[in-house]
Amino acid sequence: PRHGRQPLRFLRAGALPALRLGAGARRRVLGWCRLHPEPSPCGRRPSNPARRMLESGCKAVKEGMLEKRSDGLLQLWKKKRCILTEEGLLLIPPKHPPPQQQPAPPAEPAAKIKELHFSNMKTVDCVERKGKYVYFTVVMAEGKEIDFRCAQEQGWNAAITLQMVQYKNRQAILAVRSTRQKQQHLAAPHGPRLRGASNSA
Repeated sequence: PRHGRQPLRFLRAGALPALRLGAGARRRVLGWCRLHPEPSPCGRRPSNPARRMLESGCKAVKEGMLEKRSDGLLQLWKKKRCILTEEGLLLIPPKHPPPQQQPAPPAEPAAKIKELHFSNMKTVDCVERKGKYVYFTVVMAEGKEIDFRCAQEQGWNAAITLQMVQYKNRQAILAVRSTRQKQQHLAAPHGPRLRGASNSA
C-alpha cells in the first residue's frame, strides 16, 4: 500500500462542518453550462457524463484545487480543479498558458472532465495526515483506488464523504418508496379484469 490503511469511519451529517455553496462556485458552474448548449433537435445527448451532470442542474457544493496521484510509473501529484456536487466529483485539468518568451507547444486535445459519480463510489478510505497535507483514497465500486491529497484546512475528504453518504441515503429512500409502490399496485383489487375474465368464461 502507498500509505497506511486506516478505514474511515462515517460520521453523521451533524458531526461535520456545514458546507455552504460559494457564489463563485455557482457562477462558474452556471457559466460552464451556458458555454455548452442543449442537445440538438436530433435527440442526441452529450457523450460526456460529467457534462451531463453539470447540465442537469445539480448543485455545486464545493470547488477548489485538489492534487491527484497520477497512474503513471512516476506517480506524480497533479493538480486538478475540482467541483463537488450532490451527485459526484468532477476533476478538471487546470489551464496552464505557455509563457510569451517561449514558443507555443503543439496543440493538444481539449482537456477532458473526469467524473467520479457517487453511484460508482464505494468509500473514502486510508485517511492520513502528514505535515500540511491530508492524504486519502477514493475506492470505486470496481475496486479502482484513486489517491488524493489536500491541505488539512480544506477538508476535501470530509466533504466528499458527507455528500457520498447523503447521496446513498437518498437512493436508498427512493428504492424503498419504489418497492412500496409496486407492492401497493400488486395488492390493489383488479375488479374490471376479474369481471372480464368471468364473462369470457
